[in-house]
Amino acid sequence: MNNAISGFSKLSKEEKINWIANEYFPDPKAATALIKNYWNSDAKLQQLHDDFIENTITNFYLPLGIAPNFLINGKYHTVPMVIEESSVVAAAAKSAKYWSTRGGFKATVLNTEKIGQVHFIFKGDASKLTKFFIEKKQQFFEATASLTANMQKRGGGILDIELRDKTNTINNYYQLHATFETKDSMGANFINSCLEQFSKTLVTNAAEYELFSEEEKNIQVVMSILSNYVPNCVVRAEVSCPIEALADKNIENPAEFAEKFLLAVTIAEVEPFRAVTHNKGIMNGIDAVVVATGNDFRAVEAGIHAYASRSGQYSSLSHAKIEDGIFNFRLEVPLALGTVGGLTSLHPLVKLALEMLEKPSAEELMQIVAVAGLAQNFAALRSLTTTGIQEGHMKMHLNNILNQFDATEEERLLIKAHFKKNAVSHAAVVSFIEKIRF
Repeated sequence: MNNAISGFSKLSKEEKINWIANEYFPDPKAATALIKNYWNSDAKLQQLHDDFIENTITNFYLPLGIAPNFLINGKYHTVPMVIEESSVVAAAAKSAKYWSTRGGFKATVLNTEKIGQVHFIFKGDASKLTKFFIEKKQQFFEATASLTANMQKRGGGILDIELRDKTNTINNYYQLHATFETKDSMGANFINSCLEQFSKTLVTNAAEYELFSEEEKNIQVVMSILSNYVPNCVVRAEVSCPIEALADKNIENPAEFAEKFLLAVTIAEVEPFRAVTHNKGIMNGIDAVVVATGNDFRAVEAGIHAYASRSGQYSSLSHAKIEDGIFNFRLEVPLALGTVGGLTSLHPLVKLALEMLEKPSAEELMQIVAVAGLAQNFAALRSLTTTGIQEGHMKMHLNNILNQFDATEEERLLIKAHFKKNAVSHAAVVSFIEKIRF
């Protein structure tokens, strides 16, 4: 079997499917039927999805869930979440309801600055390059005027451009380090367009600069690209209440719970092995809302994990303290998000999700997303420090196991009744299924 193919992208959708079905599957008809089963019956809607990426053959579904009762800055939100992992939405909703009776979540956008860089090689006198940049800096703004006009009308644009000497890391390596405000747009295309113009302006002006030698005039631009590390595009989310107010049916001794919770967070602050899993739980909440609102969860993930490592050691994104009898739990994360442009105006369910959130601005969405991460983290730490995380998670996972074994409705009733009183594990469920079937 030869799996290599030339000109695949030029094949029609049907031809792509036929090739894949015949090349990789013992039953091509069954594979083709499965692929087509996930097509949307509305041809126009299916074409819209096909156009999002290249070489599309079908749709890959993920569930869209809802977590209600999020009280954020005095206003209730129902939060859309797209994720495949069981118990995440339930945990977020449980946290939201818990804190809605204890003052709710507070969220604050600390800054919205985004970053892009032109990376270039200059073989010459650094002091002459500095003088050149100071003299020509205004031309970088002027050359991008047509690109920034609409963004400036919305209150955004280029904030500043710096020349950075990085020759201590790579020989002759320098940067134009630019900061941007992109308002309700995530701004990737805007930033990258500005950066590419910066590189042209840099090369053109350098070639004509009289103080440069011939070698110095030959600046080599390596690349011009935005950064997904945005340490000055940060939002804070927090909850707080008197320690005694933490009490509920699962927290009989709130003072003991608060101290144990604080210790669990402290462990994540100092132990990277724990911090990675701790932060993964935060990202369960963050990513789910980021995906639901049509934003780039890979960029968000990369930027947040870089932020978690900014001290030189990977550490917890969330922090807790107890002062004067008040329990405080907080999170600060960089979030470059948009509510206009990209999928936000194309994907019907993204538009639905943003409508559900009452058409938030980018800053409002930053707050909601950060709160979802904090809520998820609280739920996980609460379980870990009380009943343990597996009890609730495996109960939510039970349906997945039953689906794996095509359990009938009658079997489901028997199995769920049994596991109301018994611990859920994959092995235990399989054993019980075998028992009632044979």
